[in-house]
Amino acid sequence: MTQSLSERTIALVKATVPALEAHGLDIVREMYARMFENPEIRDLFNQSHQGADGAQPRALTGAILAYAANIDNLGALAAAVERIAQKHVGLQILPEHYPHVANALLGAIKAVLGDAATDEILAAWGEAYWFLANILISRENNIYGELAAAEGGWAGWRDFVIEKVQPESAVITSFILRPADGGGVIRHRPGQYLTFWLEIPGNPPIKRNYSISSAPNGEYYRISVKREPMGLASGWLHDHATPGTVLKVAPPAGEFFLPERPERPVVLLSGGVGLTPMAAMLESAAERHADLPIHYIHGTHDGTTHAMRASVSALAMARPGIKVTTFYQTPRAEDVIGEHYDRAGLIDRDWLESETPIEQADYFLCGPRPFLRTFVTALSQAGVPADRIHYEFFGPADELLAA
Repeated sequence: MTQSLSERTIALVKATVPALEAHGLDIVREMYARMFENPEIRDLFNQSHQGADGAQPRALTGAILAYAANIDNLGALAAAVERIAQKHVGLQILPEHYPHVANALLGAIKAVLGDAATDEILAAWGEAYWFLANILISRENNIYGELAAAEGGWAGWRDFVIEKVQPESAVITSFILRPADGGGVIRHRPGQYLTFWLEIPGNPPIKRNYSISSAPNGEYYRISVKREPMGLASGWLHDHATPGTVLKVAPPAGEFFLPERPERPVVLLSGGVGLTPMAAMLESAAERHADLPIHYIHGTHDGTTHAMRASVSALAMARPGIKVTTFYQTPRAEDVIGEHYDRAGLIDRDWLESETPIEQADYFLCGPRPFLRTFVTALSQAGVPADRIHYEFFGPADELLAA
């Protein structure tokens, strides 16, 4: 059991909030620079999140600030802690990695704040860091154990072979993956993701997360990957991954998933490649929950970018209770309304409020950040309780100790 933080430590950490507000980003950048001097630690992180826009450093800055501000009310951070633990499991972060982060963080605080970072303050932050680290280590150990013990489960990285490559649109391609050892796979929770260790010639090893886009079946996984502009991993998968290519894969992870027994109608709302976890949820619900009302709503640019149209339409035709609505932002002349899509333009709040069961449904959202900001806010303002709004986002997590 993790020992409680001392009152003195809580007071000292909260007293540093103004300094973190003023200098937090500099501290985080210095911390990353120190950690990345060690290639073993550098390779744990998704380097695409460390780019010129500073997305990951900003996210971690906000996370550390949130931890400091809520250190006397850590219950407020419970959901964030679970999300971090799941992310760490995907990245295969282990207890022996935590001291490197601690040393880099405390060294960065001292380097940036100088004499203001007294020995007492550094000791308080060291205690606070290890308090949270031990909570995460304990939870992560439990998750690792559950994954290894599950039917079809494994620990660490496992070799998978690409069995099939299936183009889904002009920008999205699906890959069917089976274990190289011929065994089964864990029946993931629909909505979870896999983490890949990719060794691309001319580059250090990189890690990427891709949502599983198929329902759990115990035999294989499907991922559906969008080719991103200048995307190292997605470009390599699209251009070089073929049937027979072997990929290193960690077990499924993530806290965004369809419940085992949904209690309310479900609205699956996605933008762009955000449809990938929704496809897994839709397939699973169609198979296992015959009476569950489901509204699948997807927005994309036009017919060239509309992935999985045929498979989603087939599910809706075969399973009463599934309603599909597709929005094309800028339909082409050859995109036929009523056949290829249902509405022109962007998904909007008024339509969502009038056409979906706001007072009853669970909403699952996935898409780019602007999409999520718009609709998480819109649903909240429409009166949907926070515990009925579930979302997955791309890129760095705006939460504490995001990796």
